[in-house]
Amino acid sequence: MDIQKIVQEVMQEMGTQQAGAPQAYCPQGFEVPAHLEHSLLNPDMTEEKLLEECLVARRCCVAAVCVAPYYVSAAAQALRGSGVAVCAAIGFPHGAMSGAAKIAEARECIRNGATELDVAVNILAVKSGHMADARAELEQVMDIARGKAKVKAVFEHSVYTDSEKAAVLHMAKGCGVEFVKIQNVLSGKGAEAEDICYAKNILGSNVDIKIDGGVKTLEQAMTLLDAGAQRIGLTATKAVSQQALQKR
Repeated sequence: MDIQKIVQEVMQEMGTQQAGAPQAYCPQGFEVPAHLEHSLLNPDMTEEKLLEECLVARRCCVAAVCVAPYYVSAAAQALRGSGVAVCAAIGFPHGAMSGAAKIAEARECIRNGATELDVAVNILAVKSGHMADARAELEQVMDIARGKAKVKAVFEHSVYTDSEKAAVLHMAKGCGVEFVKIQNVLSGKGAEAEDICYAKNILGSNVDIKIDGGVKTLEQAMTLLDAGAQRIGLTATKAVSQQALQKR
């Protein structure tokens, strides 16, 4: 599969001269897509499908695509010059790999072109009361990423008690992460504004929030952004972006 040929075709479609040329700025009023992260993490994601979805991300002017480490290189090549970031999912889904493995994964993903990392906090360490272990892993990833990639600490809130929720958020804030990602893979309820408000009360204004979980419409996205989210992870990116464009 000729990735460069595909990139060249879409850049020509956008009116640029070459694949490495800067992408045109997003149209005025196209605010919502600029806060979206196109999630490409399904286990049946083929390389062909990945490249198709990277073109969707380009055309919609989203903030990032989120991919498994295996696809970081392909996504980085397909998105070169677009302004769309490549976010790698590190330690998914539960952050329960060894600390050394997680650190190696983060280092390799950055080397392969990731400029953002969604880093799964070690849920098993948190549930066992070993917060120092969870913190040490996150701090080591932060050291690797500093100056190279933004770090989003993944907050799979449905598995935690109230005290554990507060402890994880305080830990993420203390480690200096750029984002906390409120993840709803296990919650079954989807993204909700109240979860953003809860996290913001602890994180304050210096840590941004990403949230995911069943976002299918522009109305849902606007509600989450109004509640204080800066990023929204979703698969229905094209549909939500088209709805936003119609609102111009």
